[in-house]
Amino acid sequence: MFLKSKNEKMTYGIVGLGRFGYALAKELADSGAELIVLDKDEEKIREMREYTDNAFVVSNLEKTTLMDTGIQNCDVAVVCIGEHMDTSILTTLHLVSMQIPTVISKAASAEHGIILEKLGAEVVYPERDMAVRLASRLETARMLDFVQLSERINVTKMQVPERAIGKTVLEVDLRSRFGVNIIAIENGGTVMEVVKPEYLFRKDDILFLSGSKEGFLKLNDWAGK
Repeated sequence: MFLKSKNEKMTYGIVGLGRFGYALAKELADSGAELIVLDKDEEKIREMREYTDNAFVVSNLEKTTLMDTGIQNCDVAVVCIGEHMDTSILTTLHLVSMQIPTVISKAASAEHGIILEKLGAEVVYPERDMAVRLASRLETARMLDFVQLSERINVTKMQVPERAIGKTVLEVDLRSRFGVNIIAIENGGTVMEVVKPEYLFRKDDILFLSGSKEGFLKLNDWAGK
């Protein structure tokens, strides 16, 4: 049975090794997290054993089978089998009933997500979220990256607009113009986390910003003029 290590690292259970589950498990393993991984595909489990000893081939996802692997000892369990709604729902129900602190389930549709939420799981929509992120990056071509935290709050980083170089933060005044706040500025590998109003924007500055998508679009248009 899989047990938490003495160093109290976070432990994660991954159920299902499709593209999403495999990528998630690999990223967590690369970050040094402890994993328990389940899938019915023996080949996928064999590959995953390069990253964790706790990779199990399971023929079904009944509660007793899940508990035999020790997944109930994890801090977080992620159900990555959104394509098969009935299996996803039943597996989520089992994991929630084991009182795992956090159960996260992949949803393939809004209706699927509503059911998972009612069971007590946090819900993710990988395909939708990637589409939103890509669309936002296409719309704001000058943005180097874009992360949506909520419908109104987003974080992005962008190269300083040429028309801002040599001007102060106060003169450019992104907050009043676009409702955008400067979180930090990076230049030459040095990150300035406290940005003063008198700071002069320099060539090669990278701005870390927070604000609404609408604000970023307006900023993007202004930067291109």
